[in-house]
Amino acid sequence: MAENFETESRKLLGRLRDTMAGEEAGQARLDKITHLIADSIGCEVCSIYLFRDEDTLELCATEGLNPESVHQTRMKLGEGLVGRVAKRRVVINTADAPGSKGFRFMPETGEEIFSSFLGVPVQRLGEALGVLVVQSKDARLFSPDEVYALEVVAMVLAEMTELGAFVGEGAAMSARHSQPTMLRGTVAQEGVAEGHIWLHEPRVVVTNPIADDPHRELERLEEAVEELRVGVDKMLEMAGDGEQRQVLEAYRMFANSKGWMRRMQEDISRGLSAEAAVEKEQSVARARMETVTDSYLRERLSDLDDLSNRMLRILTGQGADTGAEMPVDPILVARNIGPAELLDYGRGLKGIILEAGSVGSHAAIVARALAIPLIVHVGRITTEALNGDQVMVDGEQGIVHLRPDDSVVTAFRDKIAMEAEAQHRYASIRDKRAETKCGNIIELNMNAGLMADLPSLENSGAEGVGLFRTELQFLVRSQMPKRSELSALYGRVLDAAPDKRVIFRTLDIGSDKVLPYMKPNDEPNPALGWRAIRVGLDKPGILRMQLQALIRAAAGRPLTLMFPFVAQYEEYTQARAEVDKALAGEAKLGHVLPASVEVGAMLETPSLGFAPRKFFEDVDFLSIGGNDLKQFFFAADRENERVRRRYDTLNVSFLSFLEQIVERCNDTNTPVSFCGEDAGRPVEALCLTAIGLRSLSMRPASIGPIKSLLRRSNLQDVRKVIMDARHRGDMSVRPAVMDYLRQQN
Repeated sequence: MAENFETESRKLLGRLRDTMAGEEAGQARLDKITHLIADSIGCEVCSIYLFRDEDTLELCATEGLNPESVHQTRMKLGEGLVGRVAKRRVVINTADAPGSKGFRFMPETGEEIFSSFLGVPVQRLGEALGVLVVQSKDARLFSPDEVYALEVVAMVLAEMTELGAFVGEGAAMSARHSQPTMLRGTVAQEGVAEGHIWLHEPRVVVTNPIADDPHRELERLEEAVEELRVGVDKMLEMAGDGEQRQVLEAYRMFANSKGWMRRMQEDISRGLSAEAAVEKEQSVARARMETVTDSYLRERLSDLDDLSNRMLRILTGQGADTGAEMPVDPILVARNIGPAELLDYGRGLKGIILEAGSVGSHAAIVARALAIPLIVHVGRITTEALNGDQVMVDGEQGIVHLRPDDSVVTAFRDKIAMEAEAQHRYASIRDKRAETKCGNIIELNMNAGLMADLPSLENSGAEGVGLFRTELQFLVRSQMPKRSELSALYGRVLDAAPDKRVIFRTLDIGSDKVLPYMKPNDEPNPALGWRAIRVGLDKPGILRMQLQALIRAAAGRPLTLMFPFVAQYEEYTQARAEVDKALAGEAKLGHVLPASVEVGAMLETPSLGFAPRKFFEDVDFLSIGGNDLKQFFFAADRENERVRRRYDTLNVSFLSFLEQIVERCNDTNTPVSFCGEDAGRPVEALCLTAIGLRSLSMRPASIGPIKSLLRRSNLQDVRKVIMDARHRGDMSVRPAVMDYLRQQN
């Protein structure tokens, strides 16, 4: 029976291929396909539902239902049995459709006389495109062979849809990848950009989903799997003992998986080509990946997804080098990307859009260093975008305009022009101090992490580098950098900032910043785990090596460094002792010592705000790390959009806590600054200075807007607005401050 169905399945696919090759327009093709499927399966009804938009399915073709209901019957995602198949991306097979949970009666179709229902999702690489349905009057369950045959046909329909087979006169649907589309995501680096799409991993298009010779396709599959296995084994030979090896071991396990191979062989026996069989299993894996919550299983499914991509490139010959030329104004699109890969692209990128990614990822750190607008969590971007598509990235609102219409283009270009005009205005005050109307002088510094950042020191008008992230040099390498390499780099940083203070933050790794050559720690909550100074104190060899490199780089010049994520006084004293040991060791070796050494700490945990007075007296300076401090103060993960947006930096409680820290620092004459994303936002910066902060550190592009606002403001007036809001019991001072600014024009 199974052998017979395989033969029938191949016959059906052969007839589908003939239909594809015909001259019919899109709608005529769909109509013919529903007739072929109903005839082959031996049932009265076959219907094809396709998505009109993200939430709406439309009956686009049918054999057996009322023809007048085509393009008239629509349902929301999750509505009725068809909507449930689309939403859950699972097969529904029932002998009693009217009695099934979720059934929706559609009188215009005349389907009330049909008892049996089989619906399978039409999907490609995890993207739902529609639903394929067969129905019959007899109350029966469709057999596993019939279900499987329909899944194979649905796979081919998905490929046909991708290839534009249903577009044309009387089309069932509009051409894919041609309509203006707006997608939303999360801002990881602010800024606006216009350009054209460059896919980090070009889409593999399966142009031959239906096979002529199953035996030859099985041979092609086996050859590709063998090539894949050999490639993984070679990579394993070159891998170290870290996380990379663990990933490759998982790859090898999948590459040798008999279950994976058997499923693809079955797909081919039904009539699919080798590449279509790979993509069918990949689509199933992606659909599962979106529903599982177990992180380990998600990672394994992700491994399988990556292996499938490698297989498809082997089978189709569509490797990373597709012959396409990168546009002159590239906007990079990827599911995710590592820091080294991003640095390879360099400053030539106009913007970056990631389907996955995170606000605190390595890629986000590099994007900030390069001042490239970055939006993460942009769903569907890798399946929706094509190389060369026009795109506009709004890194202020977290919006991507793909293939925008003329009205959007005009509005967006007006926004870019306004920003350019503002930047020109800021350039006129670049060399002036950030002095407020009430006579307070605010020090504005920039954050950096790459040599490429340093030209911004002069161009932005920054007075110094308030934070130099030293971990980037560790993150972008496949092995630990040498002390001599670090010393040379730090020396070039100081050379590029003559007579200006550069604060080097020691290695801040852990949490989301895991070195590729260090053994990862399986921690339930890494943001609260083994990271930053905790790693430095537990692994003093790394800390000492970095301190020696910094001392040698100073070469007789002043040296300023600070330790990240200090949670208690004792951690600072231990770290400070390591500095003294390093200085003594360098003196013993006869090396030139820095002219002066300042050692500070980052206040990123609420606990340090309540440290003993002795800590505030001993530390040379403090830098409030606003990003981490805010998430720990509110117990709200800054990577979690559901909770991150609930809590405002200008919340009265948080501002009161910051003000207490400023008062403690003033009491002990301890210099204090605020460093983080909020320092670079004008309204937040105004409020931070109004509560007593006199030093801010931010991305270079923010210095102009901040300086412009501060020079036009009276901090005493702003402080009164904040105090009044606090006395009224306002939850946030933002509304009151915004009202004040509007009144001041």
